[in-house]
Amino acid sequence: MDIHNLEDFLDSLQVPASCQLNKPVYKKMFLDMGALDATDRTCLKDDVSKIRWLYTFKPGTINIPAYKDSDREYEEVAVLLIDLNSRARMKRIAGFIQRSIPYPLVLIFSDNIEGKDCLSISLADKRINQADKEKWVIEDIVFTDWISLKEQTDEEATFLQSLSINNLSFKDFWEFYKSFTERVIAINCAEHSGSFMLDGAGKTEPADRLGKLKELERLEVKKAELANKLKKEKQMGRQVDLNTKIKQIKDQMSAIKGSL
Repeated sequence: MDIHNLEDFLDSLQVPASCQLNKPVYKKMFLDMGALDATDRTCLKDDVSKIRWLYTFKPGTINIPAYKDSDREYEEVAVLLIDLNSRARMKRIAGFIQRSIPYPLVLIFSDNIEGKDCLSISLADKRINQADKEKWVIEDIVFTDWISLKEQTDEEATFLQSLSINNLSFKDFWEFYKSFTERVIAINCAEHSGSFMLDGAGKTEPADRLGKLKELERLEVKKAELANKLKKEKQMGRQVDLNTKIKQIKDQMSAIKGSL
């Protein structure tokens, strides 16, 4: 089906009725948990319009078994919709929501600009804290860029269609959740490679692709730092040296992009 707005996108997920919850999550819940600092509380108050718990996937609602080992306990997966007033601190908001709710979460952030629905999807791997089994360690938080549902690129359209529940792994909830994460990593790779591929063209696993995306971010920051130094540098010899280093970083980035 074609996707033009948020309602179309949610319909395209084809979530069984047994998994649909669609209940509000009140801001007070996060405040009562005591896990938010002053900035988090400001973000919650000013930047978040409302939160809805859209779907709960668990063995009783869908034919997927729970997963548990010494590192992870994925007994169910929840999908939350967060309507934003401002995108500016979205990553911080994702962080405190992931810390506050003790389930693997798929977070769908949405806003509406000039009548156009936009969304960003975020996930995080949650591991058991080996020092305190009652707590989680949150790692590898991933986000898509903002996608305008009215004006999708071909890669974004393919990505959104790939999120239909029937396209994901039903082996267990860890594999089910990884199916979402793999697709977010793939669309982020497409920003650099120009094509949406789930398996990295057979070159790399999702974890390796994520590592390469992180390295690209690090190199981009380094390149920007050197470019700023170059603008201020007056000495010719030093300018040549900085230009050489920038060229080397660009070559490194091109090689990484070619392997995504």
